[in-house]
Amino acid sequence: MARVGLLGGTFNPPHLGHLVCAQEARVQLGLDRVLLVPTHVPPHKAMEVEPGVAHRVAMCEAVAAADPRLGVSLVDVRRGGPSFTVDTLRGLHADAPGDELTFIVGGDMAYSLPSWREPEAVLDLALLGVAEREDLSREDIAMQLAGLAGADRRLRFFDMPRIDISSSFIRRRLADGLPVRYLVPDVVASYIQRQGLYTAPAPVGGQA
Repeated sequence: MARVGLLGGTFNPPHLGHLVCAQEARVQLGLDRVLLVPTHVPPHKAMEVEPGVAHRVAMCEAVAAADPRLGVSLVDVRRGGPSFTVDTLRGLHADAPGDELTFIVGGDMAYSLPSWREPEAVLDLALLGVAEREDLSREDIAMQLAGLAGADRRLRFFDMPRIDISSSFIRRRLADGLPVRYLVPDVVASYIQRQGLYTAPAPVGGQA
């Protein structure tokens, strides 16, 4: 049985904050590897700038190729449509029923779990790996989720250094002609430059 972490997102583009989160979850939670799971369509908000799912997948694959502890799952991309977590987890269980899955989220996302589609099914299908931050304690999160079956057994917390990098910030810098080296992996910076991505002005505000 493999212990597999899942880090979902638009990865538009993937940046060093994503990779630090994947690394800290893997090390602190004792995971064998972490899969980046690019969404096909985010279920709750439209993407500000969409270069195309093929580009987002290619950037994730370039990142994973440089680190054997990372991989990419196309479960959401293959299914198409809005990418709800419960559907992602069911698809991954169907592909590898023997794996123990840990779905990696930030503390703010964990706090919102009761509003997700079938939150108790999510907890049944995977452990919830929660990146703990100073602004939202594990006690706050545990109390918020206390009404969900399994929440007392299925939460795993790990420490995450504060890294204020977002995909929207990266896109704005690129649109303004500013460098993004040291903010994204070199393979991602090279891919963006080769493909001419994110050259149109990106809207101000919002995080991804």
